[in-house]
Amino acid sequence: MLDAEKIQYSYREYRDDRLDADEIREVLRMLGATAREVLRTKDRAFVELGLSGDEPGERLVELMAEHPTLLQRPIGVLDGRAVIGRPPENLVQLVRGAT
Repeated sequence: MLDAEKIQYSYREYRDDRLDADEIREVLRMLGATAREVLRTKDRAFVELGLSGDEPGERLVELMAEHPTLLQRPIGVLDGRAVIGRPPENLVQLVRGAT
C-alpha cells in the first residue's frame, strides 16, 4: 500500500534484525499499548512456549525480543509516533499525520 501511495519507507526484517527489549518498550510507549495488547496469541511461538497471555508485561517484552513473531506487525514508526499496520491504511495515516 505504501508503494501504491508512493510513500518512501525503510523496512526492517524483524526476524533477521530483531528489536531488542529496549526497542520494544519504546515502540510500546509510542503505540500507547501494553505488551499484552500487541501479543500475537495465534503465533506458533505462543503455543510452543505454553503462553497464556497473562504473563507479566516485562516477561512478554523479553519473549518478544527472543521470538519476534510474537509481536504484532507491521509496525510503522515516524517522528516519535507508531501504529500497527493492520489495516494497512494506518501506515498511510501515520505518514500523513492523521493518526
